[in-house]
Amino acid sequence: MRLNPFAGAYLTDPAGVWARLLERDGGVHHDDELGLWLITRHADVRRALADARTFGNALTLAPVYEICPEALALVARIDAPPTTAAADPPTHPRTRRALRATFANTPERVEQRYGGIVRRRVDELVSRLAARAGDRVDLIAGFTAELPLLVVLDILGVPARDVPRIRSWADGQIALIWGCPEPAEQVRLAAGLLEFWHYCQDLVRRRRHGGGDDYVTELLAYRGGDDEVLTVAEVASIVFNLLVAGHETTAGLLAHALDRALSEPDRWRGFAQRPERVPAFVTETLRFAPAIDGWLRVTTAPVTLGGVTIPAGARCLLLIGAANRDPAVFGHPDRFDPDRPDAHDHLSFGHGPHFCIGAALARLEAVTALTRLAAALPGLRPAPGQHRVFRPNLAFRAHRDLPVIVDPAVPAGHRPAARPAA
Repeated sequence: MRLNPFAGAYLTDPAGVWARLLERDGGVHHDDELGLWLITRHADVRRALADARTFGNALTLAPVYEICPEALALVARIDAPPTTAAADPPTHPRTRRALRATFANTPERVEQRYGGIVRRRVDELVSRLAARAGDRVDLIAGFTAELPLLVVLDILGVPARDVPRIRSWADGQIALIWGCPEPAEQVRLAAGLLEFWHYCQDLVRRRRHGGGDDYVTELLAYRGGDDEVLTVAEVASIVFNLLVAGHETTAGLLAHALDRALSEPDRWRGFAQRPERVPAFVTETLRFAPAIDGWLRVTTAPVTLGGVTIPAGARCLLLIGAANRDPAVFGHPDRFDPDRPDAHDHLSFGHGPHFCIGAALARLEAVTALTRLAAALPGLRPAPGQHRVFRPNLAFRAHRDLPVIVDPAVPAGHRPAARPAA
């Protein structure tokens, strides 16, 4: 079956495409145009995410299209060693240990280490929005893309003045690897990615000569000068990856959650009255509209899924968005229901050895942002004429924009529902 992630229905209604793929026998199909095997069912996607021996990561960060020679030459100069998403054993278990030892990854540790940073940044952005009462504002540019980037920069000890270029570099990496840019744009994006890598190398070099109170310094301290633990290049590579993965996915989660919440005014206003309902709402958002709805793997041996045998050396697209709508796992999968008992079975943070190290931080950011924004701006509402359109991309489900009217007041006579409808 044909999947076009760069045009047509997939940019406005990906769920309709997932449903058709799920209905096909076996849930495993080869797309000749993309040159990818599409894996859609929850059990198969979960298995592929967990089985790093059969489903390798070596080509996870390789573009799915034929990159032009000029851009390829620039990319070849990026000598970042694989440490996270693109790493396989024995490298990945070692670098994963480093991340688990240094990066807070449980709710308790995240609250202790990063809770103050998150709340401070949320309050700054909420206050800035509230000061624009009556204005039409794009929440992507003005809130969802900025909050997680500011948080991760605070954690890494990167100055806020670098926000614009880091955001541009990160957006460029996503467009270059999982998009389908024209050759001239490929060259521009590849040049930016090389510059981004040099920035990360310089950041680590400066911390080696004069440490600070930040995550990069902590990672270098964990290394302890021992290349068997981590090399300096691997420290820079981890920073390189965190500066993208550490905010782009959370930005997507925030945008999807605000899109869903603001489309139902009673639910949005109800958050101010019942903030305890926000965590379940975030969990259902993760299932219903994942920030990453497809991820790449390559088979290291023949494997049979859904009665279909995929040969060795085949690139596979694990359609997480489809797996999260699999009726074999989720009752009424196309219904957005924060009260559903099966919402936690989603695969939006992955599964197995590559489970997202920042999952707890992403949840804290999303819950804090929605709770405080709803309390401050209960009248926030979608701008008239808004249409949901996503950027063309194979993996990242990102809104082009999210225009709203900033109104701090609840309309006269309105009584927030005691229990917002699902």
